[in-house]
Amino acid sequence: MSGSFFDTNVLLYVASGDSAKADRTEKLIDDGGTISIQVLNEIANVALRKMGMSWAETCAFLSMIRDLLTVEPITVDIHETGLALAERHSLSVFDAMIAASALHADCDTLWSEDMQHGAVLAKRLRIVNPFRMGR
Repeated sequence: MSGSFFDTNVLLYVASGDSAKADRTEKLIDDGGTISIQVLNEIANVALRKMGMSWAETCAFLSMIRDLLTVEPITVDIHETGLALAERHSLSVFDAMIAASALHADCDTLWSEDMQHGAVLAKRLRIVNPFRMGR
């Protein structure tokens, strides 16, 4: 199975003031995809601490995201894969755990604005910045 996996930074645009990036993200979400529990946790943290959303707003946003995308749990296998990816590709542990979750979910695309556009991990997961021209 192939599919899309979303990094936290891309999904946060849905609740941002950037209408162009929000529209692009919504179109990608319409095609379906997967996230991990870590992505939900990171969204909650940023929504509450950086975006100034209330608990009720944050929980409503998280619920909407959970309804639209498949949520994968974090397992020890994902953790071990993530550590190996972090070491091999010099990724942050947090980015590596998201990439590991995408690999374990058999996704072939990881939508991320922060990771290296065009990089391929484990010979099957391509990182794509959805906001770059010439995607």
